Amino acid sequence: MIKNIFITGKPGCGKTTLIREILKELKIPARGFFTQEIRREGERIGFEIITLTGKKGILAEKGIKSSYKVSKYNVVLRDLEEIGVKEIKEGLKENSLIIIDEVGKMELFSQKFKKVLSIVLESENKILGTIMLAPYRTRSDAGLKPNSFCDRIKQRPDTKIFYLTKENFQEIKEKIKNLLK
Repeated sequence: MIKNIFITGKPGCGKTTLIREILKELKIPARGFFTQEIRREGERIGFEIITLTGKKGILAEKGIKSSYKVSKYNVVLRDLEEIGVKEIKEGLKENSLIIIDEVGKMELFSQKFKKVLSIVLESENKILGTIMLAPYRTRSDAGLKPNSFCDRIKQRPDTKIFYLTKENFQEIKEKIKNLLK
């Protein structure tokens, strides 16, 4: 039985929008978080996490100190772990649909995030999330191999990966809604 649903695709194809629309249409109990850009004067300066209950935190930002970096953004694990991971744990207690936007390079620096995601994958809770498009190879001082973690998720028999494009948006939305009903 499929219980873990992940959407992948190129940046800007509508992954987050798709999840928001599905939640709005199905009206099912859900906990988790979305990731969105932080912009200042039209320029992207970072990313924030926003929980479904309205809590916000910084995921990554230019110009802040951090041991972890993706492109020009320094990753802040504290808010991901204190806000995002906590929200996922609450969803586990409530047997809610767990929303994770996203399982990506920045999030995978956090061992606490990976641990709670592993727990959710093994739980009775369904997951609706986004996952990075393809495995990637990166130099990491922490010795992390985030690509192998994502590969294991994608290969699970209880997991379905949907590749989203602007052209198949409605079709994928209906397929996911049917899996969640």
